Amino acid sequence: MSTPRATRNGSATQPGIDASNDVPPPLDYSFRCLTAMDDIPDEDPRIGKRPLKKTDEGKIISSALKVNNNTIQDLEGFGEIMNKLFDKPEEVSWIDLSFNVITKIDEVLLDFPGLKMLYLHGNTIGDLSEIDKLARLPNLMSLSLHGNPMENEKGYRNYVLAKVPQLRTLDFSGVTKSDRADAATWNKMYGNKKRSKKKKKE
Repeated sequence: MSTPRATRNGSATQPGIDASNDVPPPLDYSFRCLTAMDDIPDEDPRIGKRPLKKTDEGKIISSALKVNNNTIQDLEGFGEIMNKLFDKPEEVSWIDLSFNVITKIDEVLLDFPGLKMLYLHGNTIGDLSEIDKLARLPNLMSLSLHGNPMENEKGYRNYVLAKVPQLRTLDFSGVTKSDRADAATWNKMYGNKKRSKKKKKE
């Protein structure tokens, strides 16, 4: 059964994560009218079916953060907030930043090498070369980018899979052997041209 797409009226179910009581619930700041990361400490997280667990120091025991469906423009202060909130921020494996107004992929995300799932759909990222940064996340398996202007660029899916070949799902659609072969072929034919255009712009 395929994973449903998230909408602005509700967040997507989390794929590939055991929902048993052994797995802590996500720290959820979705639908909180946040405009910047610095707003998070002033807000209370959403309460789910299971309560959040905390250390004696008051830090959250979780491997997931949801900040979807707000109006955040960038990730300034993200690293500091993660260190302040989470007991083990380096072990965070799922970050949901969907349905904000983010314009670029901030390299602060590279500070979380354990990241397996990253939701960025429904933002305003226009430059396809922003994907290049994600190639440095070796454990990234699930990525969502649909609903961004970059999705309309020619060769979008092939470009993403060429840059982040270990992905198992892209935009909530499973990556097949055929997808990988197409991406490899596309990269041989057009990858160098894309890189050349990028250098000229710089």
